[in-house]
Amino acid sequence: MTFVGLLAHNVWRRRLRAAVTAVAVAIGVTAVLALGVLTSSLRDTAVSLLQLGKADFSVSQKGASDVLLSTMSKDEIDAIARTKGVQSAIGVFVHTGKINTAHPFFIEIGLDPRDEPGYGVQVVAGRSFRATESDSMMIGWRAAKTFGLGVGDRFKVEERTFRVVGIFSTNNPIGDTGGMYPITALQDWHTLSGVYTLAFVKLRPGVSVSATRRAVEKANPRLATIHSASDFGRVDRNLVLISAANVGGSILALFIGATGVMNTSLLSFYERIREFGLLRAAGWNRRRLFGLVIGEALFVSLIGAGAGIGVGFGAVALLARAPDLRGVFHPVYHTAIFGRALGFAFGMAVLGALYPAVQAARLAPLVALKHE
Repeated sequence: MTFVGLLAHNVWRRRLRAAVTAVAVAIGVTAVLALGVLTSSLRDTAVSLLQLGKADFSVSQKGASDVLLSTMSKDEIDAIARTKGVQSAIGVFVHTGKINTAHPFFIEIGLDPRDEPGYGVQVVAGRSFRATESDSMMIGWRAAKTFGLGVGDRFKVEERTFRVVGIFSTNNPIGDTGGMYPITALQDWHTLSGVYTLAFVKLRPGVSVSATRRAVEKANPRLATIHSASDFGRVDRNLVLISAANVGGSILALFIGATGVMNTSLLSFYERIREFGLLRAAGWNRRRLFGLVIGEALFVSLIGAGAGIGVGFGAVALLARAPDLRGVFHPVYHTAIFGRALGFAFGMAVLGALYPAVQAARLAPLVALKHE
């Protein structure tokens, strides 16, 4: 019998106990996968909001609890536009509105029609709204497809009804699921006249992005610039807290799973002391016996990991249907998340089986054979 075959045989002999251990591992892997997908997907959504404009970097209020709660004034945006090397600074107002229970977070983008080319807006059907058309809007092509809308249709967002005058594309999956409005009208609807959420900055050719970012932040201490996803924590504390909770939950899942593996491995060790003694007497060295115990734990953990990944997909699907997450949680399954889930499964196996494996390897054959 091969070594792998012996592992499978030993696991099958104690299949009920192995199943209980696999369930513990599966629960841990499910938690790691679901938390990882939730955190990374929410981060991707938030970062997409900051990358809506066709710009070299964006600017937001520093340390806001939520990027959508960022507030900037027209004077601050004008000051950014006057910074050396800046070609343009476009101010936008971003908010959310409720369509229905299935779509509670509809992205609303307030923009001056004159800024559309610099912002990267392409009108693919109909026309753009005029700055004075308070009852008109454009809708993203993805949203138009979702809601079955076309040019000339009426669309209700909360208590307001608009006439769709055009369909736009920004080549951004989040922006294209929302609507676009005259900025002054959208600010007034939300009783935030003169307030901007973000500024999108375009630099002149050859100008250093990092140097200009430093100049903008030095001149405007209340603001922070965002150039990549790694900068996002500077302008949204909520996602930082979610990420921290993800790390803490994953570590907790690791130790819970490892405890389950250790409990099973220890029980197995005390039941098999004579068996281990026979193997040592038959010529097995300590390293091979150590590998046997660790290998069995890894074998069971691999089964648990497979089950945990399957359940994790189901958990993510349920989260995507949660009312509080509809419209902002779009599951994205990054390869790194699966790698981390498998890594945690193997970590549970090694941590849980390490002590029993060391004890098995240290057994003296004669002492083990005398054990009752």
